[in-house]
Amino acid sequence: MPIQLNHTIVPARDPKASAVFLAELLGRNEPTTFGPFHCVQLDNGVTLDYIRSEERIPIEHYAFLVSEEEFDEIFGRIRARGLRYWADPGQQQPGRINHHDGGRGVYWDDPDGHRLEIITRPYGSGRA
Repeated sequence: MPIQLNHTIVPARDPKASAVFLAELLGRNEPTTFGPFHCVQLDNGVTLDYIRSEERIPIEHYAFLVSEEEFDEIFGRIRARGLRYWADPGQQQPGRINHHDGGRGVYWDDPDGHRLEIITRPYGSGRA
């Protein structure tokens, strides 16, 4: 059997709200629950399993590879919600997207400050 990522745990102050936030923006089904987790299912079988944390939450980064059409839909939802977004992870290029590798990419934050990203081309796959 090939080794594949199955799930990762995402700490959140309000795991249900954070999971719903991500699921809605990505156009995914409503999160499911498994024990204390609120799980967002991705197309490749991986889930992001949100769990409540009362501790200081380290900022994590989650990048999602999407089609050009999905990018338009997700980016439209980001703008419709009035969310701040950036072309770079350091938030030095606000209100812009990037065009790395001949595709498009954008970053935004979830309610706990996790840095989310959508890209249409994997890094290193095309022209700069």
